[in-house]
Amino acid sequence: MHQSILSYRGSRYLWWASFMCIASIVAYWLHEPATTPNGGTWLGYTLGGLGSFLILWLMWFGIRKRRYRSRMGTVQGWLSAHVYLGLGLVTVVTLHSGFEFGWNLHTLAYVLMILVVLSGMAGVFVYLHFPKILTEESEDATPESVINQIREIDRQALVLASEIDPETHDKVLRSIKKTRLGGNAWQLLMASGKGARPEEFAPASEKPSKKKGYQPNITSSTMMFMASNIAKGRLDKGEATRKLSDLLIVQKGGLMRKLRRQLQIKAFMDVWLYFHVPLSFALLASLIAHVVSVFFYW
Repeated sequence: MHQSILSYRGSRYLWWASFMCIASIVAYWLHEPATTPNGGTWLGYTLGGLGSFLILWLMWFGIRKRRYRSRMGTVQGWLSAHVYLGLGLVTVVTLHSGFEFGWNLHTLAYVLMILVVLSGMAGVFVYLHFPKILTEESEDATPESVINQIREIDRQALVLASEIDPETHDKVLRSIKKTRLGGNAWQLLMASGKGARPEEFAPASEKPSKKKGYQPNITSSTMMFMASNIAKGRLDKGEATRKLSDLLIVQKGGLMRKLRRQLQIKAFMDVWLYFHVPLSFALLASLIAHVVSVFFYW
């Protein structure tokens, strides 16, 4: 049975993060420094050390999830802890700062941390909102396999179209050659159905040449053409026309919707990684600069 990362092991890491936040808040409330609360007190250093450790540990998840033979817990457990402890990090670091912010390096590190957490929340939303697409798709529903199925349908469609008449063959051939799917990240996210070709997501050994790009899709004009042929009731080619309509409109249409959805999610995850990963490294750099400036130049 699939278990959500948010409820992993009875939401174990939610309780860990909650305890960490409550303990930090109580310690901050009981703390009575000689001056206003800040990162330079014993509690400030303690919370700062804890926050730094959490940032390093959270970034280590990117390495852990690629170590498939590691025995240091499951990736699902790490991800669950990554989510909850990442959210708890906001409380720890905010209390570490003593709510003192300004136009300086320390506040920059804090802002970067908030941006990393917000981008992480967006990633969790996608992971939970599209679980079947991201984690439960069957092996025959990968983008590469769907493209191969579409290619086979195109081949069958051209054979059937040749049996009907040259006009039908030319119309089907043009619909295969001239239409596009995908595009840039924004077009993919909006599922506009225009732009780049899906062979970009196929294995390199199966990619067609740039001169003859594979552009599977179904244009509305082709659908109308097939519907018109059926409506005319061509008795001599009626069966072939119906089979061709089923191939292009029903079977290929369903595959194209599945492929478009997969590419849309892939585009979102790509765009998300372009934000989350660089922001994480920027946070790490600012953290190092923050620590160095505090201990050597403060």
